[in-house]
Amino acid sequence: MTGDTDPLLAADVVRGVLRMLYRHDFLGVPEVPLGNGRRADIMALGPKGEILIVEVKVSRADLLGDAKWPDYLDYCDRYFWAVPQGFDISLFDRAVLAPQATGLIVADRYDAAILREAETASLAGARRKAETLRMARMAARRMMAMSAILDIDLGSA
Repeated sequence: MTGDTDPLLAADVVRGVLRMLYRHDFLGVPEVPLGNGRRADIMALGPKGEILIVEVKVSRADLLGDAKWPDYLDYCDRYFWAVPQGFDISLFDRAVLAPQATGLIVADRYDAAILREAETASLAGARRKAETLRMARMAARRMMAMSAILDIDLGSA
């Protein structure tokens, strides 16, 4: 969610995608750092341990200027683009964006729909374990920080 973007629109897309993923039994976390120094806009874990990465784009300039997206492919089983309603989705037909391999999601604040499924490229077991642990530990750190801020006892949950 970097570059020439509207942060409120990007936040709405993230929210809608997370809600849709949850309905499909995928638990997503926004802004997940990866082992290569990149940061996934959304990383989600499925019921069988599958890992999705979703890159959010809310402007044409941000999409066309993104040369780093292939760096995410080694960290997920499936890779999706997510855009707001009204975005020119014909841009995703360009060969440089690998339409044969990447999925496409259109979202608003309340929901999302998968317009094109992503190709599956299964992660090696060691990478899957490392990324699952990275995501779980990061989510736990965030939960601990939230509990301190909100003064919530997470032990009783």
